[in-house]
Amino acid sequence: MAFQVEDYLREDKLPHIWCAGCGHGITVRALVEALAGLQIDPTSVVVTTGIGCFGKADDYLNTHCFHGTHGRALAFATGIKVVKPELTVFALMGDGDSVTIGGNHLIHAARRNVDITAIVANNQNYGMTGGQLSATTPEGSRTTTSVYGTAEPEMDLCSLVAAAGASFVARGTVYHVTQLQKIIQDAIQHKGFSFVEVVTMCPTYFGRYNWNQTLIERMNWLKENAVSKARYDKLPPEKKESAFMIGKLVEKDTEDFNTKYQRILQKAQNQG
Repeated sequence: MAFQVEDYLREDKLPHIWCAGCGHGITVRALVEALAGLQIDPTSVVVTTGIGCFGKADDYLNTHCFHGTHGRALAFATGIKVVKPELTVFALMGDGDSVTIGGNHLIHAARRNVDITAIVANNQNYGMTGGQLSATTPEGSRTTTSVYGTAEPEMDLCSLVAAAGASFVARGTVYHVTQLQKIIQDAIQHKGFSFVEVVTMCPTYFGRYNWNQTLIERMNWLKENAVSKARYDKLPPEKKESAFMIGKLVEKDTEDFNTKYQRILQKAQNQG
């Protein structure tokens, strides 16, 4: 049986609830296209989510899903993967869920190198709960909790998880859809902790406070400012202020947690 994109979607739940111009639907589409491209059986896929706009992604997926508490999607995903290593496990999170609330889990999931795929839809604020600032809100940006601009510097998620030991780190955008699909496929096939940041848009809150652009202009902004590492390295300093790198940033062959854990279990059983 050949699986189609529709096999991974709960079409009875469509159209989705996300705001017009939000990129979460594009990200979900890239995910299911990646699954269909790899022909992964939907019954062998588990998606964990937390609280937030992107946490609603599980409503539309025809896979096993676990909707948990805020900031804990990676903790649940880790438990599932350790007990059932044969499953393909995802943690779908927003920037609030993944690092502002769940940063400790993110660091340790990367450090452990658990064989799960973490996809973070970064729209630079807490979209669901009212547009508050998050750890990825750019310094100086206006939000509902920083109406005159935030004094906090933004956190670079890819640099954080790379420093914590993640063996696969990549960034895509909701403009570069074909590349995003390929990145997710590569992340799924990588054995170890795979982290994919998706730079997306929240026109309802962050955009209303900070953009002087239409949605089409904002998509063109992503097109112009998201560049490969090779191109980024050649940019003059003033251009680097708005540009950011996309593509695979880290990919290394490091033994995953499950392999190590099974070896320890075997050792314990032999000595028991």
